[in-house]
Amino acid sequence: MQEQLSFKSQQVGQLYLVPTPIGNLDDMTFRAVNILKEADLILAEDTRHSQKLLNHFDITTPQLSYHEHNEKERQAEVLAKLAEGQRIAQISDAGMPAISDPGADLVTACIAANVPVIPLPGASAGLTALVASGLNPDRFAFIGFLPRKKNDRLHSLQDHVNFPYTMIFYESPFRLKQTLADMMGVFGADRSAVVVRELTKSYENFVRGSLGELVDYYDVHPDIKGEICLLLAGNDHPQSNDDLLQSALADLSLAEQVNWWMTNDSLTSKQAIKKVAKQNGLAKQEVYAAYHMGEEG
Repeated sequence: MQEQLSFKSQQVGQLYLVPTPIGNLDDMTFRAVNILKEADLILAEDTRHSQKLLNHFDITTPQLSYHEHNEKERQAEVLAKLAEGQRIAQISDAGMPAISDPGADLVTACIAANVPVIPLPGASAGLTALVASGLNPDRFAFIGFLPRKKNDRLHSLQDHVNFPYTMIFYESPFRLKQTLADMMGVFGADRSAVVVRELTKSYENFVRGSLGELVDYYDVHPDIKGEICLLLAGNDHPQSNDDLLQSALADLSLAEQVNWWMTNDSLTSKQAIKKVAKQNGLAKQEVYAAYHMGEEG
């Protein structure tokens, strides 16, 4: 058990997680600017990118790069500075650090070292998109980026077929069309979804509809640019595991389904025939005849 008193006087420093604008610089908070000015060091995902933000707000605090390719090497250095009492602010290129960005491992390491981790509220693309999406915002899950490889992506989507709440994804404009097509194949053409581009910028754009409608829309409008949030409605009518399995077996013949149940669930032929009949809404005699005809064939 551990209790953190974020602002109690202590010997070690503090790690501040500072959100930055996702497009509109006016979304930077007064507190975020002050923390960045007062910090001893800023950890930035891309120091060249962040320098534009710092220049805009006249922030002269030194930066140190901290990103997915060097965070393991940097972590010990950062922990040592915190142990000396330094106040360090972490930022990502946009939005909240540690959300699909570097930072989560450093937070864990700081907690293990009893270094206070102090979050600031601010811009977050996923939540900003959610509240204006028109989908249910009461309960939701942040999924983030899907795997790039098609089979891995499909497996990940299939894991969420029965998920009952709104899902928030991040996606590249180069993969959006393929991801929408994959989602339609897994969730069906009628599932509601929203594509949100360029949040808080002058070209902010929401496209709301069913997955089928969105696939058709981006076939006609293939020029896709900008940062994208993709939101998907939850499943209002989740299927049982048996129903999901039956959907997967639907392309097999009745005889093949019987054999599948016998092989994979250790059922007798009689038990498997009864199972297949129930799953397909058929009379046992019909499945029995199809099974034995298949055996003879």
